[in-house]
Amino acid sequence: MNPVLIGYGFLMLAIIFEVTGTTFLMKSAQFTKLIPTLLTVILYICSFYFLTLTLKTIPLGIAYAIWGGVGIVMVAFIGIVLFKQSIDLPAAAGIALIISGVIVINVFSKTVGH
Repeated sequence: MNPVLIGYGFLMLAIIFEVTGTTFLMKSAQFTKLIPTLLTVILYICSFYFLTLTLKTIPLGIAYAIWGGVGIVMVAFIGIVLFKQSIDLPAAAGIALIISGVIVINVFSKTVGH
């Protein structure tokens, strides 16, 4: 199997663990609830572990840009859906720019073979 494809699979797992950990961070109530706090820590550790595996085939800057960008968008969506938070037009525009940036990296960058 293609090592870059495996790297993107690890990156996807890192993003999922980070976003889930951040969701439990909200549920931890500033670390006052034990189970959500423990889940946050465990999920963040898993996220960073898979991010390190990603770095075997994808450069740090590219991996981190995708990890951060996709994570931001997913957490914003979760905030809207699960926590009934709202965003204004500038926030929506910023999120759209983040999505655009991730697309540009993945479609046009020759840094990593696809």
